[in-house]
Amino acid sequence: MKDLAGFLPFVLIALVFWFLIVRPQRRRQQELASTQSSLAVGTEVMLGSGLYGTVVSVEDDTLHLELAPGTTVKVARQAVVRVLDAKTASPDDPTEGPADSDEQHP
Repeated sequence: MKDLAGFLPFVLIALVFWFLIVRPQRRRQQELASTQSSLAVGTEVMLGSGLYGTVVSVEDDTLHLELAPGTTVKVARQAVVRVLDAKTASPDDPTEGPADSDEQHP
């Protein structure tokens, strides 16, 4: 019984590690894989490198993104880290910063 009491803190630490780190990370990976597999033409996306573009064609493991009018690049599907929707791209988003950089602050 004494050996079990000495082993119990290690088991508790492993359980806490599992619930605080491993499970949330696994859930994020599954959501990202789901997002990457559901990409369609016309979807606005952000790549891991920070580039934004619109999907113009979809192949098995690659996408063709239009970064600017007339500028298309071929990227791996796994490079997509976020799908942008109308809510994310709205100018009212407080995380985007001030809309007018010429504002004077007192």
